[in-house]
Amino acid sequence: MHNTLLIARREYLERIRGKAFKISTVLIPLLMIGSILIATHGSKTAGHIAIVSSDTNLALDLQKELENSDKSDMDVDVQAPTAGWRQRLNTAVADKKLDGYLVIDGTSNEPTISYLSSAKGDIATTQTINAALRRVLTRERLIHRGMSRADIDALLKTPVLQKETITATGASDKSDNTSGFIAAYVLFFLMYFIVMMHGINVASSVVEEKSSRVFEVLLATVKPSEMMAGKIIGVGSVGLTQVAIWIGCIAAMLFTPLLAHIGAGGFKLQLSGLQLVCFVVYFLLGFLLYSSIAAAIGALVNSEQELRQYNMFIAMPMAVNMVVLFPIITAPNSLLSTLLSFIPTSTPLLMFLRLSIANVPGWQIGLSIATLSLSIAIVIWIAARIYRIGILMYGKRATLPEIVRWLRQS
Repeated sequence: MHNTLLIARREYLERIRGKAFKISTVLIPLLMIGSILIATHGSKTAGHIAIVSSDTNLALDLQKELENSDKSDMDVDVQAPTAGWRQRLNTAVADKKLDGYLVIDGTSNEPTISYLSSAKGDIATTQTINAALRRVLTRERLIHRGMSRADIDALLKTPVLQKETITATGASDKSDNTSGFIAAYVLFFLMYFIVMMHGINVASSVVEEKSSRVFEVLLATVKPSEMMAGKIIGVGSVGLTQVAIWIGCIAAMLFTPLLAHIGAGGFKLQLSGLQLVCFVVYFLLGFLLYSSIAAAIGALVNSEQELRQYNMFIAMPMAVNMVVLFPIITAPNSLLSTLLSFIPTSTPLLMFLRLSIANVPGWQIGLSIATLSLSIAIVIWIAARIYRIGILMYGKRATLPEIVRWLRQS
């Protein structure tokens, strides 16, 4: 145990003092904050377009709808179809002065509408214009049938949906849980990046010392199992240190009087004690699983270049969690979501996300931890035997039959 702690301390101090730790500690939160800001401010469709129509009232109504809608923040010009209008607008689009222009031909009972732009995949703008057109044309038709504009606006007004959550006890919770969902979402991605990044760091550390032949000196006094355990504990402690720094910074920002004065203090970090405990538990178990796999992979290869080819065995299971993220969020208690959250490589992330956004039965949480712990024990047993022989191999890539033979002989 003493040797394990010494190796863990060495790994921890070496990485905590490095530039990579300092850069990633600052860069990852900035990237996540930037992504949230882009997603928040990018929810409205923006752009500069022109509307060409002989029906001035229809064009002005559409302009007002596009410029003042909750889902649109566009700059709209209204033009009459005067001589040479098409060539002028085509030139404006080509010169990037306009993103596109809308042509409304109202000479027939059913108006012909066309949108021309330089972007082939501008789906968001097209959808926004379609929604605005539906509202404007509906309003115009109702006016022609004798309804007043006030009655039409009341008819077309979007109702406010009140969201309530049914708790595990059957009670109804009317509080806004948006901030709680955002906090759980952020913790999900923190776990994703840290587990994958530091798991790969375990493999890199093994390859680095293997290529420098440091192992040959260490193995004179340290067992391979102690060495592997020390690396996993040391690198895992680096990940926990990063999480502690980020949570401390968030707490300081939320309770700073200056931020509270300007309104940021109104945001409440709605995370239950169960969520925080489960985050730490699933983070540790997830890191143990992936770092054990990484240590075994690092023992099998001989160089960083060769390691990059095998990193897919760590990255791909993590990527699967991102692929199934939307189905989990939309239906956290469906059969698919439940089954996916019991797959060991997905349990740390998906089970934590499920219990953060839905009422997951306690037996599922307990069973997932037990299943994940059993899977970790099996992986560590396999990884320790591969590690024991693989770290002494140089210049030769291990084949599958050789790996099986190692497991039998160790």
